Amino acid sequence: MGILQAATMGISPHSGWAAVVALGGAPTGPRVLSRSRIDLVDRHFPESKQPYHTVEKLAIDEAAQHLDRYRIQAEGMAGSAIGQTREHLAGQGYELKSVGILESSGRKGGSLHSILASHALIHTADGDHFRNALAAAAERGGLDVCRVPARDLDAQAEARLRRSLSSLRIAVNELGRQVGSPWGADQKNAALLAWLLLEP
Repeated sequence: MGILQAATMGISPHSGWAAVVALGGAPTGPRVLSRSRIDLVDRHFPESKQPYHTVEKLAIDEAAQHLDRYRIQAEGMAGSAIGQTREHLAGQGYELKSVGILESSGRKGGSLHSILASHALIHTADGDHFRNALAAAAERGGLDVCRVPARDLDAQAEARLRRSLSSLRIAVNELGRQVGSPWGADQKNAALLAWLLLEP
């Protein structure tokens, strides 16, 4: 096999899973290489879908132990899924170089004690638990990781790709025709993030 072309992956995370789109080719005309869903919750521990809610009433030390276990599980599942995608892309002649993860806009907590004392912070921490697991797994695999707040995605894409938002949205919709449904908001945002990372 000759020199592999660069590919990027955009991830739109949720509690317990994430939508993933990988793109390759030139930034002026990207190609959808892969569309998938990553599950991040072990079926034997369904409560880990909302990890901070699950440990909300526990003592701090016990809560931390549970969260460590949930983190290790999520990182392992994320690493396995990312590895499978890398192999799939390599089979198409592409090398996964970077991973983009959509960040939440919620307020971040500080210590575990302060997070568990605030219901709003617990909600944000649940989502960040999975974002952090995806980032850690990607970094451990030697990939560049870019975390972009969802509210900033459109502006960053316009600036980096030098196209209007309306033009980008039309183009992202067209990308969905390459793979068919599902191609909802999660896939579109993941694709736009991956496209942004294609730009050198």
